[in-house]
Amino acid sequence: MTVAVVRLHDASMRFGARTLFEHLDLDLEAGEFLAVLGPNGAGKTTLLQILLGLTRLSEGVVEIDGRPPRRGSHDVGYVPQQRAFDRDLPIRGRDLVRFGLDGHRRGLPFGSAATRVRVDAAIRSVGAERYADAPVGLLSGGEQQRLRIAQALIGDPTVLLCDEPLLSLDLSHQQEVSELIDARRRDTGCSVVFVTHEINPILPYVDRVLYLAGGKCAVGAPDEVLTSEGLSALYGTEIDVLNVRGRIIVVGSDDAAPTEPGGHHHHHHDHHGAGSH
Repeated sequence: MTVAVVRLHDASMRFGARTLFEHLDLDLEAGEFLAVLGPNGAGKTTLLQILLGLTRLSEGVVEIDGRPPRRGSHDVGYVPQQRAFDRDLPIRGRDLVRFGLDGHRRGLPFGSAATRVRVDAAIRSVGAERYADAPVGLLSGGEQQRLRIAQALIGDPTVLLCDEPLLSLDLSHQQEVSELIDARRRDTGCSVVFVTHEINPILPYVDRVLYLAGGKCAVGAPDEVLTSEGLSALYGTEIDVLNVRGRIIVVGSDDAAPTEPGGHHHHHHDHHGAGSH
């Protein structure tokens, strides 16, 4: 019997009287790509904090590789939300990547040849050689995001947690970052938990979807969960799911055809009719 890389059993998370989710059962296998979707405030980032060992469940069991999550574990790689670096920050791209190693592998001396080899390999794996020695604050959002992914992967994690890694990237960079993460999963068999508002760039890679909304949750293949009936039940109001030339568009009850800037249709959560605030 294989041990699930990520296991949540009867997991519930509450803050005071507010329930983010309850009775969540999920076994994530090695190499599986899970998309975590839902409106703002539904508990997506909190779920990642639980898997990182930073927040405890209100009830239930959570395990990574058969053990409770531990802060700083090298079994878990983490790509945080995109935030711009200060333009004057005096660290280079390769320094940022190295922090992923120095954070929890105290055995390797800082600046050792072994460390440099690992850093160079991680930078190559994300195609960031060209700007690895540039100050990170001067790089584009897409370039910074590649370096953050290299930082998350340098410890050879068994599970990669991504918190909205496509945020504020243009469409071509969204596709590049999504392909990069999927390639790593196929090469190494690491599992991916990918929190996003945008299902479309990752839809070709996703095995299952976890959808959180209104204190409830649903898990299944994208075409099982992303249905008008399924999402209407989760939100408690009428939601339409449209499939337009292979792209999924989620439309709330009083929302017209939602588009992002530039006219690209995206997976879109209605922030009016779907009660997301």
